Amino acid sequence: MKFDLDNLDSLPADVRVPSYSRGSLSAGIVHIGLGNFHRAHQAWYLHRLMDQGLDHDWAIVGAGVRADDAAQRDRLLAQDCLTTLIELDPAGKSAEVTGAMIDFIEVDENNAPLINQMAQACIRIVSLTVTEGGYYQSVDGELDTDHPDIKYDAANPNSPKTAFGAIVAALKLRRDANLGPFTCQSCDNLQGNGDILRNVVIGLASMSDVGLASWIDENVTFPNSMVDCIVPATGPKELDLAMSFGIDDAAPVTHENFRQWVIEDKFCAGRPQWDHVGATFTNDVHGFEAMKLRMLNAGHQIIATAGELLSVKTISGTMAHPLIRELFRKIETNEIVPHVQGVRGMTPLEYVDLITDRFANPEIYDTTRRVAFDGSSRHAGFLHPIIHDALSAGTPVDGLALIEALWARMCAGNREDGSEIEPNDPFWDTLVEQAAFAKDDPSLWIAQSQYYGDLNQNPRFAESFTRWLTLVWDQGTEAAIHTYLEG
Repeated sequence: MKFDLDNLDSLPADVRVPSYSRGSLSAGIVHIGLGNFHRAHQAWYLHRLMDQGLDHDWAIVGAGVRADDAAQRDRLLAQDCLTTLIELDPAGKSAEVTGAMIDFIEVDENNAPLINQMAQACIRIVSLTVTEGGYYQSVDGELDTDHPDIKYDAANPNSPKTAFGAIVAALKLRRDANLGPFTCQSCDNLQGNGDILRNVVIGLASMSDVGLASWIDENVTFPNSMVDCIVPATGPKELDLAMSFGIDDAAPVTHENFRQWVIEDKFCAGRPQWDHVGATFTNDVHGFEAMKLRMLNAGHQIIATAGELLSVKTISGTMAHPLIRELFRKIETNEIVPHVQGVRGMTPLEYVDLITDRFANPEIYDTTRRVAFDGSSRHAGFLHPIIHDALSAGTPVDGLALIEALWARMCAGNREDGSEIEPNDPFWDTLVEQAAFAKDDPSLWIAQSQYYGDLNQNPRFAESFTRWLTLVWDQGTEAAIHTYLEG
């Protein structure tokens, strides 16, 4: 049976379907980056809000700026932009069909359809999930004005290549037509994600139109937010799981039985009432996002890096591995917790227990490869700030230095059992080359200032890293972990 609006009523009775009519919805949000996370998170909150009969004028119009986004567009349009969400609760799986997305904009090299849609008066929020590494940041956290894509958009502001160039172009059309601004909302795992998005958009605008940049600065808002839900990639296993519920979904999404969304209440053109369905609006987003990014996201890199080297395929598998589990808990407790403040209802040590249980969920088939992907951005974004703080405070960094050594070993391109690690980073070839050099001279790895900044100049970190990488190459990953745990 075809999976579309016409056949929703024919789905099995245990599948939750929208209570609202698609005809009652109208567009209010353009979302760029229609991957699994957005559909399991932001779109779910909106769907549940609409299920309460609220905010039907905030429906999502999907968008993409890469050539391969066109394939996702075809898949979703063929099923009326419906998504099957499958919750992987250890107590039992359940399925829900969401319908808060009503269209997907044509993917065009010059982004004209996207720009035109964002320029429509009904669009009041433009949100993004473009991955942590997709914000064109330099090592100091500013806009990388030398990046070819940014230079192109600055020279061709009416036919940009990037999502950010398209946003700038749309805001110019709105300003010129006196339509007012829209809110720009990042939903990516970045501390201060709204501030980062603001720097990119205003920085890019200023390269071609200083007056427009000033208008954006004065009128557009960029709320910070913390987003949290473990959402594995979709493959044959997930397609089969959807079929087991009687749903022939070409792009289903699986997710854990946990969600959190903490948002700065700073919307220049209104917003949905997401707080009615569990989101938290607060002026203290930083505390929540610091806990999550420093403990969960950094923790993910700890276990995924070790797991890749030891041929452990899944995140739950790493938590079933005694060495990796203890490595994770020792680093979290001794080296990360001292640099995290508690938030309302949760201490850092309680959060360690929470994420330990979440990572160990055997129903979540989340691969170490997926979590370890784009380590050049994720280590720099999640782990290195903690190392800086620990060095400044004089607290331990040995475990964090060990993880950096394991990442250098991983980037050599093969696991301890000799199997190949296929390219897993936008800069994989360079990383593999540098890892080979670092085998004989570990200092060359942390000399990569685009990732490590000036960390290589700190003797305590440099000495610890060198000692660990030498031990890893001489005796192996397990021996190094044993040494750390016994120290």
